[in-house]
Amino acid sequence: MAINDLFPGEDSILSLAPADKAELMALLAEQAAERIGRPQREVLEVLMARERLGSTALGRGVGLPHARLEGLAAPLALLARLQRPIEFDARDGDPVDLVFLVLWPEDAPEGFLPALSGICKVLRGNQLPRQLRQAGSAAEALAMLQAARPPAPGEDEPH
Repeated sequence: MAINDLFPGEDSILSLAPADKAELMALLAEQAAERIGRPQREVLEVLMARERLGSTALGRGVGLPHARLEGLAAPLALLARLQRPIEFDARDGDPVDLVFLVLWPEDAPEGFLPALSGICKVLRGNQLPRQLRQAGSAAEALAMLQAARPPAPGEDEPH
């Protein structure tokens, strides 16, 4: 599933102001739970279980919390632009201000890793993260995500 298919509408773009990582995860779980009709606690538990395996921060201010969820009918992805960066246990030490949440059906694992890989590929260069940080509205950020294409070999911007 391509990144532009994961983010179908403006309601998948959030502006959040968490104080820390724990509050961010709770807010993301709440937003996801509302969209999938599941308890917030259940969503938070699977996200935190994954996070305990190691931080899902990608570096350069981007986080990718993700988990597979039993009984989920279809994948869910949300983008949160944070009003101020927060500590996210990133290897590069940079605080996170862009967060891509991905929940995937437990019984359809075949598309999960390609979806995560697709997000990572379009974020590889600095262009999309920079554009998303500067987007003036959810509609503008959504258009950027839907137009996102992975860089061609040799076109990666320097880190």
